[in-house]
Amino acid sequence: MEAYRELEGRFKRLALVDEAQAILGWDWATMMPEGSADARADQLAELSIIAHERLSDPRLTDLLNEAEASIDQLDDWRAANLSEMRRLWLDASALSAPLVEALSKARSACEIMWRAARSENNFVALLPTFETVVALVREKSQARAAAFSLDPYDALIDQYEPGMCAAQIDPIFDDLTDYLPEFTDRVIDHQRTNGSALSFERAFPVAKQRELNELLMGFIGFSFEYGRLDESHHPFSGGTPDDLRITTRYDETDFTSSLMAVLHETGHALYDRGLPKIWQRQPVGGALGMSIHESQSLLIEMQVCRSAEFIRSIIPFITDVFGVGDPALTEGNLLRHVQCVKRDSIRVEADEVTYPAHIILRYQLEKLIISEELRPKDLPHAWREGMLEFVKADPVDDRVGCLQDIHWYGGDFGYFPTYTMGALGAAQMFEAAKRVDPSILSSIERCDFRPLYDWLSQNVHSLGRYLTASELIKRATGKKLDTTAFKTHLKQRYLSN
Repeated sequence: MEAYRELEGRFKRLALVDEAQAILGWDWATMMPEGSADARADQLAELSIIAHERLSDPRLTDLLNEAEASIDQLDDWRAANLSEMRRLWLDASALSAPLVEALSKARSACEIMWRAARSENNFVALLPTFETVVALVREKSQARAAAFSLDPYDALIDQYEPGMCAAQIDPIFDDLTDYLPEFTDRVIDHQRTNGSALSFERAFPVAKQRELNELLMGFIGFSFEYGRLDESHHPFSGGTPDDLRITTRYDETDFTSSLMAVLHETGHALYDRGLPKIWQRQPVGGALGMSIHESQSLLIEMQVCRSAEFIRSIIPFITDVFGVGDPALTEGNLLRHVQCVKRDSIRVEADEVTYPAHIILRYQLEKLIISEELRPKDLPHAWREGMLEFVKADPVDDRVGCLQDIHWYGGDFGYFPTYTMGALGAAQMFEAAKRVDPSILSSIERCDFRPLYDWLSQNVHSLGRYLTASELIKRATGKKLDTTAFKTHLKQRYLSN
């Protein structure tokens, strides 16, 4: 037990370094002066090196071996914690310190350049820096592939969803590719017959939007004692379980754009906040993986907050904040607005019917980039062709095409599949939760999320990394992850009236 106890102390210190990186990363995206970018890049790179050195310490290898030799003395949670420690050690051992530093600095530089390139619609200006990031990510994928005996692209997926690989994703995405195009046509025809939503007739000042967002975050369960809401170029949730940082961006012509982004990120934050406190700053106490993380955000945003029950519950608050007199701010019209299905170029604005097509496109493209079948300079053309094939939308320029997402420019290859796997998990979990507690929908209509969060806490949040993602899904819902619940949900929401 001595070796295990020393490991717990070491990994707690490592977690504190990671938390410092998370807060500096949030400041980077929200409040950092532009001229401070180089200094901040150095700071983040140094923290990455410190974390890598701690995981690569030869003493850590000895401690892991000693603890594993006495694993029969550990209870199940500690055994799971030790297993996660070994996985993190193996990950760090796969990468050299110079690669960790180079990738951290390249990501920082490319993210800064992406902000300007996106606003100026100038992919060419970004290309040299992006090519550097891609080359380093490929190097990383090869190193992780060798360490984990994986295909290079699978080695990248494994960073965000341990144990998941393309062989598991492909049949699910093939199923959705076969099913969704014809279903989308039916839904669009159905909604056209029933009439489209009225356009908003007023501007929605950012201050008022923020007021509404914070009000509804509180109703859902977000505590501003442990977090805050800010603006960034791309919405995200970050920080730590005790210091939650949510960001959004605003459109004064449509308040639902920032609202739904905030509700999505609140789902992420509540998952982080609900992780097992007793295991905080230990590997087993962390979030399970990005598919489960995305399931929590999409369950809130898509399953709950675009439902008739939720929209009905928030009409009084919308009226209080924005005033009366706009015929577009009625329950029926808002429901048509947030459930409107259309083929559009922007992923973060996509509805839940067409959203998987956006992800499948990115999944296909990033596989080609990592395998070197697609050169970075050819991405804009491949993107446009893919949008026409998968989404049936034609981006007017690179700003709403290959420059719209930050992920690749920040080095995050292998992340995108987790969005759709998370959407499937969200549908399956919400179906199971309502089966166990039929009062959940009526409670949501009263802006009472406690019954839903009681179920989520017991079946997801409090389990940390004690189980694998596939084990958690099966335990929570009674079956392995598939497309059935998602398809059922879409049919009921979009074709039943």
